Amino acid sequence: MRMAGFLGNAHAFSVKLRGGYDVVQPSGQKIEYGELRNITVSRPERLRVESERSDGTKTLAVFTGKEITVVDFANKVYAIEPQPGNLDDTIVHFVRDLHLRFPLAMLLVSRLPAEFDERVRQVDYVEKTNIQGVPTHHLAARSDAVDIQIWVADGNQPYPVRVVLTYKNEPGQPQFRAQLSDWNFTPKLADDTFVARPPDGAQKIAFAAQIPTASAEARKAASAKGAGK
Repeated sequence: MRMAGFLGNAHAFSVKLRGGYDVVQPSGQKIEYGELRNITVSRPERLRVESERSDGTKTLAVFTGKEITVVDFANKVYAIEPQPGNLDDTIVHFVRDLHLRFPLAMLLVSRLPAEFDERVRQVDYVEKTNIQGVPTHHLAARSDAVDIQIWVADGNQPYPVRVVLTYKNEPGQPQFRAQLSDWNFTPKLADDTFVARPPDGAQKIAFAAQIPTASAEARKAASAKGAGK
């Protein structure tokens, strides 16, 4: 809870996240994919996330306080929409409404203590240890859907150093693992930190969640029309 309060009250910060996640195959075998994210937060409303997947695909997401921009550099496309509210509201909208993947998004919201209090059912202290030379407290927590291991830095800046999530209700119980490093709670923010520049020739598209889909009645009518031919 000290970690949650510390992150939730931070005015600005930047961090590097190196993650790995399981994709369970039909055979039951787990294949791990990876990603690297550079995250910069400036509350109450701005965020920049630069991502590179293990296959080299690069994306950029920027919240400016006025709009959301997501750029896919591999496919040379980008999408923009108005930003709904502050950073907390936008992160929820980004994941829930736009259906975009954002691992550990909860760590970036200012209401993190309340989220922990609501979701976590049990916490156990495992041990005090070191992660890449950083003294940490290893904790194991449980929620209804996810088992959580988290290593929190010792001292007056209790930031997370490592996180492991186990999705215990999903087939094969896949995991997401992340190493968090280079925390900076006084980052230098330039004028263009929260500016997204699509590559030359990039095409503007809509977010998939914004594309209208045919209603059930319309699909049924079209199917009946096709069957009558």
